[in-house]
Amino acid sequence: MTNFIHLHVHSHYSLLDGLGKVDELIARAKELKMPALALTDHGNMYGAIEFYTKCKKAGIKPILGVEAYLAPRGMVDKVPKIDSLAYHQLLLAKDEKGYQNLLFLVSEAHTKGMYYKPRIDLNLLADHSQGLIGTSSCLGGMIPEPLLADDWTKAVSLTKKMVEIFHGDFYLELQHHPSLPNQAKVNIGLQKLAKTLDLPLIVTGDVHYVRPADKEAHEVLLAVNTGKDLTSDDRFSFGDVVVSMRDEDFYAQAFPDTPEAITNTAR
Repeated sequence: MTNFIHLHVHSHYSLLDGLGKVDELIARAKELKMPALALTDHGNMYGAIEFYTKCKKAGIKPILGVEAYLAPRGMVDKVPKIDSLAYHQLLLAKDEKGYQNLLFLVSEAHTKGMYYKPRIDLNLLADHSQGLIGTSSCLGGMIPEPLLADDWTKAVSLTKKMVEIFHGDFYLELQHHPSLPNQAKVNIGLQKLAKTLDLPLIVTGDVHYVRPADKEAHEVLLAVNTGKDLTSDDRFSFGDVVVSMRDEDFYAQAFPDTPEAITNTAR
């Protein structure tokens, strides 16, 4: 049984962004001997029931979550060029109360916070964080921004705020994307934050498809999403970044100095 669990996973319910179907993701998790698997689609929980029931049938513990969109100001603010870009915020339910809060947050995001994306804000999250686990998320997260800007004071302040919001259930999320120069810088900053504030690290794959061979099909999906041809120079692309479901050995080799970031995923 592996010590590594995929906790940041997008299925085809991350519409025109995730490629892997629920059955394929679960089959791959079984192949990798993972006792559990999370589903964290972008801004929605459309796949939650299908994922939960099929994981149970397959003998895998389902971890229900979402990668929420966090408004830079308040979720009702909708000023062009200020509020149109939102941070990413990974949320995982650790119990029934957490699942109920996920449902509430996603519903509020779609009915009250919608502005390009279904958004929540820190105030709403703080009021409905019971039973939830949070992470620093991907490069699109709130904490990576000041790390990239070399604003250490702000990075520490934001991290402390998130720890408070999640009642201590907050993890700093390392990712392995060597073709992204910003990722290496953020990883160094996150490890420094972990030591400074005595916080746990995790490693995630930010999975968007099942196997490396699916990358080309995923690029087609992204082109459809943005209305571009594959030959368009300005089309949205993941470039050389591979976001498939890798095994424990891959991440152990990628992060040899932080073995706890592997085992913490099982924790």
